[in-house]
Order: sequence, then structure tokens, then C-alpha cells
Amino acid sequence: MHVIQIIATTFKKYKVWLVQFKDGKQAMLYKYGNEWMQRTEDFLDASLVMIIGKCIDGIGEGQTSGV
Repeated sequence: MHVIQIIATTFKKYKVWLVQFKDGKQAMLYKYGNEWMQRTEDFLDASLVMIIGKCIDGIGEGQTSGV
């Protein structure tokens, strides 16, 4: 289990989510249709992007999830 901080923000008029990890690394996620994506220069593997994306979707529905 990792503790992360997720911050919703905008980047060039698009809604994005900054994911910050305890070690100081961060990634920027965005949703394209139903698929979660990350910036090309970010380091997360596809399965982790999907897990964090589901967590964000759950928060949007008023549910709480842990990652």
C-alpha cells in the first residue's frame, strides 16, 4: 500500500489530476473518454494508472477507496 495525494486541477483548459507520491515523485493523469492516461514523460505502468483512475472515479461518485 502506498500513500498518495491526488489533486484535481486544470492544465491548458483540460481537467487533470496530479498524483503525488510520498517520495516526492508525481504524475499527471487525465481521462480520455473512458480511459485513464498519463503524460508521456510520466513513469507509472498501465495497471497502476488504471487503479488510480478507478480510485478517482470512486471519489467522484462519493465513494472512498484506498490505493
